[in-house]
Amino acid sequence: MPKRILLCDDELHILRAAEFKFKRAGYEVVLACDGQEGWERICQQRPDVVVTDCQMPRLSGLALAERIRTTPETADLPIIMLSAKGFELSADELRSCYGIRCLMAKPFSPRELFARVEAVLAGETQLAAMP
Repeated sequence: MPKRILLCDDELHILRAAEFKFKRAGYEVVLACDGQEGWERICQQRPDVVVTDCQMPRLSGLALAERIRTTPETADLPIIMLSAKGFELSADELRSCYGIRCLMAKPFSPRELFARVEAVLAGETQLAAMP
């Protein structure tokens, strides 16, 4: 059975580029345009990993991560956070408060995101530092 990934971002070009890369690699891809839609998708079809932008309308990536962590059925979902303002985020806080496994700065390459998702799914737990 293919791994299911939820890609949650309010920038359509990011969703489409990542979707293309993951579908070509055999993943089942679920898309959401904001955190609220992301949460609804998680409840409908639990993914194996969540990739979410930090800043989105309706429900931010941090609020989505908090909801995931405080819901027993989803508390163990691996989360990768994308951020255009990564310098404002504390890696330690993301790890301890939200259980974020990896933080990636925008812009990024779909190849780099794919490698990070594969590493997280393989069980690597080290939070990647922002450059």
